[in-house]
Amino acid sequence: MPLISTIKNLQFVTFLMVTLFSSQALGHGGVAFQEDQCVITVDFMQAHFTVFQPETRESEEFCEDIPDVTQSIFVMEYLHESLREMDVDFRIIRDVNNIGRFAGWSDVQAISDIESATVYYQNASVEDSGYYRASYEFEEGGTYIGIVTARLPSEEVRHNAVFYFQVGGPDWGTIPFFILLLLLCQGCYWYYNGGYERYRERREYS
Repeated sequence: MPLISTIKNLQFVTFLMVTLFSSQALGHGGVAFQEDQCVITVDFMQAHFTVFQPETRESEEFCEDIPDVTQSIFVMEYLHESLREMDVDFRIIRDVNNIGRFAGWSDVQAISDIESATVYYQNASVEDSGYYRASYEFEEGGTYIGIVTARLPSEEVRHNAVFYFQVGGPDWGTIPFFILLLLLCQGCYWYYNGGYERYRERREYS
């Protein structure tokens, strides 16, 4: 029975950590990794999403963590044919409400003055070539939120993608939390598998 209990506890801890870390790794907001490529999801439509910093990083590609505070070129390659027929615009705002990596459209709607939070906006355009490009020169590092909006010219329905990204280095804000959680899980595993009792017994006989 102790062996079975130990196996079950180990399975639970493993499942918990895999679930939490995979949610971090697979995507934040509207961006996810698929086959080593960054993919943005605009409602039910997808596009390859890449950021370049040619002045400092030549042809190196980035997704959500942009290393330098400099000119950055955002490129979307449409994977869904419908996007080629849509007006698509792109907005970058400062993460004024500290929403973080799990930003969504409801979080954007909750911002009281989105215009004052906006650092860049590119007007809507139809890109029937299947490639959408935007360029912005960042003036300061920090955390930002990108917003892509797509709409058929003949319709009022808008499709949105919201994604968080860091400029000027990776965002380490959530990593200490997961380290603490890992230590807590290990402590619970040790305690519920008799670690504390064995420790007390050693203390009594020492």
